[in-house]
Amino acid sequence: SVRCREYLHYENAIPDIIISEEKYKPEKWPTISYENMCYMESGFQFHGNLLRFEGMMLHSSAVEVDGKAYLFSGPSGMGKSTHTRLWKRHLGTPQMINGDKPILQYTKEGFIAHGTPWKGKEAWGMRASAPLCGLCFLEQAKVNSIRKLTPAEAASRVFTQILLPENEENVVSTLDMADKLVTMTPCYVLQCDISKEAVKASFEALTGLSFEQYEKKD
Repeated sequence: SVRCREYLHYENAIPDIIISEEKYKPEKWPTISYENMCYMESGFQFHGNLLRFEGMMLHSSAVEVDGKAYLFSGPSGMGKSTHTRLWKRHLGTPQMINGDKPILQYTKEGFIAHGTPWKGKEAWGMRASAPLCGLCFLEQAKVNSIRKLTPAEAASRVFTQILLPENEENVVSTLDMADKLVTMTPCYVLQCDISKEAVKASFEALTGLSFEQYEKKD
């Protein structure tokens, strides 16, 4: 797949995860094209193996600024891609790690966000990694405001944006990983429109930096 080209590895190495084509069954994905079936099934299989490496996927966009990763998440249609696009438009330095399903890998120091081939319909992303320093959930509103969430508040939002495995033991492990995520990562909820002021609110809260110093000048 073109989506996976930058992740190709040509050395004779033993793979950590093997994606089985035998599980590519059109009847499992009856309403989508063969290409999209391969995209969905490969991602599903990959995600099912991440727990062995203390990792998980979160439905979110991962943006990198000054070597640090920040995530935007929320239900489909809430504006994740739109707000990420506004960061790209108004700020001079952001790099897209992943536009839809980044890997979040647990370490004792915190989580690391990694790019994956599963980038979403915009195909935003690259082969890159950065320590995760903030997670922001989006809500549409006419007035821009941002508030820091307690771990309990953040957990209820995270649980709706993760893919739970079929195995009961792995479900428990995934929920434990999600609990670590909201405990170790500053989490916020941003109520926003699609203005530059919304970018300023999220950027300054998540990064602690001045928006004006990073603003892209016309």
